[in-house]
Amino acid sequence: MFTLPPTVTPRAFERLAEIGAAKQGKALRIAVEGGGCSGFQYQITLDAPQGDDLVLEGAGEKVVVDQVSLPFLTSAKIDFSDALIGARFVIDNPNVSAACGCGTSFAI
Repeated sequence: MFTLPPTVTPRAFERLAEIGAAKQGKALRIAVEGGGCSGFQYQITLDAPQGDDLVLEGAGEKVVVDQVSLPFLTSAKIDFSDALIGARFVIDNPNVSAACGCGTSFAI
């Protein structure tokens, strides 16, 4: 079965450039971990890329996903939102069957 990797919007890459992630030798790491009120939760951090990461590049910046998290993020879209409730990286994940109100915990 063919699976599509996650995509990253230009707005997310622009935000990484604004905070100078690449200049610090860092990438935006998107990981999926067990926990949260719905079963899984996203872990979004700035981290150095590792050898087996999927690396998505744009605007001189990188977003990385580890091999364990990758199946959970098939066809997901990584974006940056700057709304009244706050600015943050967000993930639109078509694999999610249920999510909690905070938007960081989900079930598949």
